[in-house]
Amino acid sequence: MTATEIDLTTLRIVRAIADEKTLSGAAAALGYSQPAVSQHLARASTRIGQPLVTRAGRTVRLTEAGAVLARHAVTVQSALDAASGELADLGGLRSGVVRVAAFPTASATVVPRLLGAMAARHPGIRLSYVEVEPPEALDLLRHGRADLAITFRYPDDWSDPHARYPDELTMLPLFDDELLVAEPAAHDRDGSRTTLQQYADADWIAGCPQCRGNLLQACQSAGFQPRIAHETDNAAAVLGLVANGLGVAQLPRLALSSVTVPEGVRLLQVAGVPSRTVHAVALRAAQGVPAVAAALRASAELDVADWVAAG
Repeated sequence: MTATEIDLTTLRIVRAIADEKTLSGAAAALGYSQPAVSQHLARASTRIGQPLVTRAGRTVRLTEAGAVLARHAVTVQSALDAASGELADLGGLRSGVVRVAAFPTASATVVPRLLGAMAARHPGIRLSYVEVEPPEALDLLRHGRADLAITFRYPDDWSDPHARYPDELTMLPLFDDELLVAEPAAHDRDGSRTTLQQYADADWIAGCPQCRGNLLQACQSAGFQPRIAHETDNAAAVLGLVANGLGVAQLPRLALSSVTVPEGVRLLQVAGVPSRTVHAVALRAAQGVPAVAAALRASAELDVADWVAAG
């Protein structure tokens, strides 16, 4: 078999099947009809000499050969994007696309500044944004559905999603984001609480299960399991619950910079609560795409850290 027997359409189809899990879903994602996808797969399998999918009732799954092609499809697409981007660069970045994915707290802070800076410097580049948590943002990058992710990571985080792909990602640290403990202002303050362990008997307000790993890890290191009474990822809602005496929470300064802190809330620096680092992340293979490289540069030049500290 030679490289000429593997065409770009086949790569796109097997990648779509890997993502969508069904022929109909893959066809819809690519804008093809299902019969067209089936016929192309049959021709490609004959040409390559190995089946690419196998049927199980009404569903299909990739064979080992299909999975190999799907794995390489992302790299091939990144290379094509890089080539396209370099051609655009010859024209002075007058065209290109940058799809940004970022976590919710960044939606009102980092992202508007980044998109604004890119629009001002490179008006020919098309920009889009989707709000997702870091694990989903990294999945979008790896599957070719985002070009730049704004994520965060904690030191020694046992669930850090970035650690799963150490050889695939370029990570640019943007700033450290301090975490504070929010407690009701009317909280019993006999013996000022200065360590996390002193909150062992408190009710906690935490984010979704996939977003609370750092809280659980920090509390475990302090010798207790937090009693989670309420769940929300909305910073304003967290502060409202705290103000009404319904629990305590840890919140990053980035989140606090875009909301009004109620009078009934006290914010404290507490030993045992680590800071997180906010990053701009792209696939290493995409660094050669001029539009993506420009977005990374714009991210690095944002004056967010001083703004967050002031907030």
